[in-house]
Amino acid sequence: MGGFFGVASKEDCVFDLFFGTDYHSHLGTRRAGMAVYDAERGFDRSIHNIENAPFRTKFDKDVSEMRGYLGIGCISDYEPQPLIVRSHHGTYAISTVGKINNTDSLVKDIFKTGKTHFLEMSGGDINATELVAAMINQKENLIEGIQYAQEVIDGSMTILLMTQKGIYAARDKLGRTPVCIGKKEDAYCASFESFAYLNLGYTEERELGPGEIVVMTPEGVRTLVKPGKDMKICTFLWVYYGYPSSSYEGISVEKMRYNCGAMLAKRDDAHPDIVAGVPDSGTAHAIGYANTSGIPFSRPFIKYTPTWPRSFMPTMQSKRNLIAKMKLIPVHDLIQGRSLLLIDDSIVRGTQLRETTEFLYQSGAKEVHIRPACPPILYGCKYLNFSRSTSEMDLITRRVIQEIEGENPNVDLSLYSNPDTPEYKEMLRRIGEKLSFTTLRYHRLDDMIESVGIDREKLCTYCWDGKE
Repeated sequence: MGGFFGVASKEDCVFDLFFGTDYHSHLGTRRAGMAVYDAERGFDRSIHNIENAPFRTKFDKDVSEMRGYLGIGCISDYEPQPLIVRSHHGTYAISTVGKINNTDSLVKDIFKTGKTHFLEMSGGDINATELVAAMINQKENLIEGIQYAQEVIDGSMTILLMTQKGIYAARDKLGRTPVCIGKKEDAYCASFESFAYLNLGYTEERELGPGEIVVMTPEGVRTLVKPGKDMKICTFLWVYYGYPSSSYEGISVEKMRYNCGAMLAKRDDAHPDIVAGVPDSGTAHAIGYANTSGIPFSRPFIKYTPTWPRSFMPTMQSKRNLIAKMKLIPVHDLIQGRSLLLIDDSIVRGTQLRETTEFLYQSGAKEVHIRPACPPILYGCKYLNFSRSTSEMDLITRRVIQEIEGENPNVDLSLYSNPDTPEYKEMLRRIGEKLSFTTLRYHRLDDMIESVGIDREKLCTYCWDGKE
């Protein structure tokens, strides 16, 4: 995914930038960076690998050396950024959050317009943020350039762009990711997460609308391009990505998760001894379930956080599985001989939840009932970097559907997204059997949407029902 934070201040902004960016560490695990501008020093930037150490550790030295009244920072799950770009627009720093599906065709078109080049990253890919900058540079001014980039990108793209005069913040054209504006007496900030600025003395100003572009200076925030009417914000922000203290479109992440758990409980007929959540994102869902069902909430395992304070995950899947298992420490007194109902935010590949279930059985559990807080994921996300899987066959749902349908090239996936069909029920039966669950019941899509409380037409549900 990735997160960002930008500050325009009358005083030095580095302190706010450092901690505001750090508050986005749950959104990315690979790279992080900060760029600042000072009238005397000009642009300054620092980028670090954060795979094996948290943001604060890697950037502690930079905070004491950098200086500026304008700054942007990011946590990235892949490409190094922010980038500093020198073009006919002048020099600017840029950071992005989103996904580009048509990279090859965009690069081809840019090459046709003149002689240019892109630096390959270590994996051979082009840095998506560099590509966005190249598209912006095709136009005569920054506003037209940002609009052009967002229009031609297949996927989504939210942009922070810092010049010597201010910071442009541009929410992607359908608002799949948020941009929140905060203010205090001598500064304004732009943030992915709405909570990130609260402890820094900012108060909430507003959220940008879909496709809205503003320019932020220490004196204020001015709209340059008005928001569009259509929105498709990612529903998974509430289910999984978002930090519990965040809100999107005025809807609290924590409250939505309580609602999810409550609605799961209302439809359930299981009678476990305790309800538990897979730490950390499953916990609030489990509390909502327990409060509604009257079944006690408990923590039969604890995530060990002193050396894993953030979600470090190696790139090798086998090592990811091992690390996920190592982080959970059993509380045997709460597991031995018990029937457990376990709520996780989702099931993607299924590997880690199978490991967790086996771990509970080995620790003495009598039954393990699984209740994912969202419907079965049937499609890989086209709009955000939810997963860098190269194939939808990485999804356990698609593998099971292939077992059921064979090599049928015309599978009607809508039959597997409808909880009232025989096909859906057979898919669940096979998933539960493969992963050793006592029972399996997913959250229904209609119930999940009701848990959010926003008009369905404003929510992106593509990964569950394939509707764009």
